[in-house]
Amino acid sequence: MNDNTNQVDWQPSIQRDILISRASLLESTRNFFKQKRVLEVDTPTLSRGTITDVYLEALSTSVATVESKKTNYYLQTSPEFAMKRLLAAGSGSIYQICHAYRDDELGKYHNPEFLMLEWYRLDFTHIDLMHEMSELLVYLLDCKPAETISYQQLFIDILNIDPLLASDQELQNAVTNKVKGPNLACRDQLLQCLFASLIEPFIAQERPLIVKDFPASQSALARLSKSDPRVAERFEVYFKGVELANGFHELKDPSEQRQRFETDNKERLAQGKAVKPIDERLIAALSSGLPDCSGVALGLDRLLMIKLNKSSITEVLPFPIDIA
Repeated sequence: MNDNTNQVDWQPSIQRDILISRASLLESTRNFFKQKRVLEVDTPTLSRGTITDVYLEALSTSVATVESKKTNYYLQTSPEFAMKRLLAAGSGSIYQICHAYRDDELGKYHNPEFLMLEWYRLDFTHIDLMHEMSELLVYLLDCKPAETISYQQLFIDILNIDPLLASDQELQNAVTNKVKGPNLACRDQLLQCLFASLIEPFIAQERPLIVKDFPASQSALARLSKSDPRVAERFEVYFKGVELANGFHELKDPSEQRQRFETDNKERLAQGKAVKPIDERLIAALSSGLPDCSGVALGLDRLLMIKLNKSSITEVLPFPIDIA
């Protein structure tokens, strides 16, 4: 029998010094939340529920349940739904460091399995959470405090386009002329193309930048702004051209949440994508009463990339997908 063991690529892709840096980052993160008296929790990676987001795809598998039949389960794209169930049950402010999974493109910032930090703060608005996010980044990266700008103002400053007022045709013209891109099916695709191609790679080079007040159509889990219902109380965090985090003033209304999930599924169907089951346990938790809170998810692998001045996520992962 031929022994091909020595030909198998079994070695990790990073050296011990980066393993130590990963461990140090996790320790510092836990210390930050310990000082804030925020409780660490862990929730299942597998669940019968999943996201309906048109632009995210969950990995799935079948599991033999106690009823001795195969049931479809999803690897979680984030621990959000389960953490909200804990919040509704009275957990208080909580955080979690966990692996998350997305059937996404591979690239310098993407691996199907990645390390996520997610936390929820009771009685915080999204503005309060933005301040705490800046505080965390200063603590972990020893960087300057984050600057803040609205999504609308960022488009105006960089592209001279008002994303809330421009017509779909004006946005398509910008995609055609500035990005050399194709005709796109909907307004959100046009905005995301412009943002990803012409804004995101060039912002926050010297200090973190928090972009707030995203269009309502891009914020399925966030409350709408009372002062301007065209936008939601959502923010994203960028540093050195990399998206690090996504946060919300959390939606509490179960009926509105269900409606948004159903709208997502209609759009998925229109785009030829599979309809996803609505997580009824999340809806039930919201119906029982979610406390007023804001939450945010942050990619720790990307954060470590920036901390160590690396150019690709594979440089900070022990086993990226190609050798996992």
